[in-house]
Amino acid sequence: MSKTVPVGVSARHIHLTEEHIEALFGPGYQLTPLKDLSQPGQYAANETVTVIGPRGQFDKVRILGPARPASQLEISRTDAFSIGLKPPVRESGNIEGTPGVTIKGPYGEVQLEEGVIIAARHIHFHTSDAAKWGIKDKQLLKVRVNGERGLVFENVIARVSDSFALDMHIDTDEANAAGLNNGDTAEIVD
Repeated sequence: MSKTVPVGVSARHIHLTEEHIEALFGPGYQLTPLKDLSQPGQYAANETVTVIGPRGQFDKVRILGPARPASQLEISRTDAFSIGLKPPVRESGNIEGTPGVTIKGPYGEVQLEEGVIIAARHIHFHTSDAAKWGIKDKQLLKVRVNGERGLVFENVIARVSDSFALDMHIDTDEANAAGLNNGDTAEIVD
């Protein structure tokens, strides 16, 4: 049985707390959805911010909503070099001991003491998909990509939940190395 998954390429983006949204955009401010993402209830917001590191900055960094319990910037290794940071590869939400950045919005700015990561590649599985393929939460998988720049991604983390939809998430560096675009497919190999 083929275990084919759709691929989603994550460009640099930021997740913010309600407190940080208000500090950056003003009291009572609510993000406005631009488009839905692959995961139910998640969206790219119309709003963007400037992210400032020790050696450079990125303008128009897209905010993903809804608000999160902790603010977190997800960038590629290439992005990290260009703004002078050395963030670790981590699962989303695991930000303890990571570098921080300054975030500037139209209303104000926020200094994050920690929260910059390179997101670990992962596949979101709805529990029914995971059960069908015998995959457990946090299991490390191998995923093959065919084509001109075909390769095998190792250490792809399985994330299983009733609230997820099947989708593999990689960053722009990984997508470029494999010649992948949003909507391409990959295959889990045993």
